[in-house]
Amino acid sequence: MTKAEARVRAPEESGQDAAPCCPPLSERPLTAEEAETTAAMFKALGDPVRLRLFSLVASHPGGEACVCDISDVGVSQPTVSHHLKKLRQAGLLTAERRGTWVYYRVAPAVMAALSGALTPRP
Repeated sequence: MTKAEARVRAPEESGQDAAPCCPPLSERPLTAEEAETTAAMFKALGDPVRLRLFSLVASHPGGEACVCDISDVGVSQPTVSHHLKKLRQAGLLTAERRGTWVYYRVAPAVMAALSGALTPRP
């Protein structure tokens, strides 16, 4: 497990909601650990297929999506699984297996944390 994964864990891994990645960049300089965690999240979203998958999950009715509902992004199913794994490792998505399907949802506090990191000073 990377340092970034250790700091932002999915609820099923830590037993609680995921913690925000960092304070707003305009609030104070990031620590080395906060910068590493935040960079891992933004790096995961820096790939167009991952960003699209993240968007599909985030905007799906009910706030969660079965892998069967989001796999049509122009790449093979194994590639979709690889990208979803990278999003989970970065702490952006959580996953729950139900029978033969895996359901994904945006990790709690992730959207607020990512947007809050880029919030300018008032």
